[in-house]
Amino acid sequence: MSLRLEDIKGLEKKTIDSLKSAGIDTVEKLANTETEKLLEIKGIGESSAKIYIESAKELLNKHEGAESPQAEEKTEEEAIIEDELKKAEEKKERLKGKPVQEGDFILVRITGKTQKGKVFQVSSIEDAKKAGIYDEEKAKQGYYSPEFVIVGKPGFLNEGLTEVIEKMNYFEKKSVRIPPNKAFGKRDPQKIERIGIAKFKRMNEGKNPQIGQEFVKKGTGQRGVITNITQGKVIIDYNHPLAGQHLDYNIEIIDKFEDFEEKIHQLMFSKGIPKENISDFKLNYLKEKKTLEITIPKMFLFQNLTYFKFALAMDLQTHMEDEIDTVKFIEIYEKIPAPVPPEESVKKKLEEYSKKQEEKQEEKQEEKDSASAETSTVKENE
Repeated sequence: MSLRLEDIKGLEKKTIDSLKSAGIDTVEKLANTETEKLLEIKGIGESSAKIYIESAKELLNKHEGAESPQAEEKTEEEAIIEDELKKAEEKKERLKGKPVQEGDFILVRITGKTQKGKVFQVSSIEDAKKAGIYDEEKAKQGYYSPEFVIVGKPGFLNEGLTEVIEKMNYFEKKSVRIPPNKAFGKRDPQKIERIGIAKFKRMNEGKNPQIGQEFVKKGTGQRGVITNITQGKVIIDYNHPLAGQHLDYNIEIIDKFEDFEEKIHQLMFSKGIPKENISDFKLNYLKEKKTLEITIPKMFLFQNLTYFKFALAMDLQTHMEDEIDTVKFIEIYEKIPAPVPPEESVKKKLEEYSKKQEEKQEEKQEEKDSASAETSTVKENE
């Protein structure tokens, strides 16, 4: 017999109804559902989705498994999960309908389309696959996930979305159209370059141009796309691919980061540190001095982190200015122990040393014998 969703402790009735409406009507189905699928359901955020799935898996394992040495450990884990589930639900109830405030650290679910209906931005892997824009490498880099935003601050979303979000409430959904001047700008004819094919090949490591090829101009770092090849010329457009277009967005604010370390971790992720490595950076906060010490993990010691450290320090001092004045990065280089030679190698060296000593002794003895023989010869002649 299938376990019911009602058997999961801490799961509210309205959440259960939402899950059932989406066809997830048993604990087994919930346990086997991907996080991205739950994010499509209204009212379920990323952290809640993970907790729901984990709770379902724990309950399923408990039901299917006989008593085992791990039973007591699982009971403790279940208690932690239930507590997290309860806190997530309480947090949602506390925030729902309340307006966002400038400086809030939030997560936003976004779907972006051109006026022709072409999807260019989504917040889940499943949506990316449905839209036909899924790329495995981009998925590994976290492209298809909700956007981290600091309310009212530039640099996270385009100007139009930034302004819309400032007037939204938590867990509210909106559909908006953003004009070019507040999205990716108007198309600029000055950003279209014509280069002779021979010259382009010299700039492109001797390779021929191809329409649709991405091109990065050395020296300036400008990124463009080859749009045409005509009359011996390569046409490169450095405008943003979405420049000059009105864009349609569906947006929803799905979470708020309130924990001190959680905020720091989000800023680290936004600066390019993979989520799986963030916990390797050890944080030590000196509250009285408003100083944050960050110890760089060994795996990053020999990477060029100059930009990361500077940018993260600036973000922390700007967006968490009430708590952080000074940021210190600590790099620890431990002494590398001298390699211990293998036993056979030591034995061989001892044998070679002994042999050399014996040879020296033999040479000395030969010299003494030779000297004695010469002395005897001299005496006989006298």
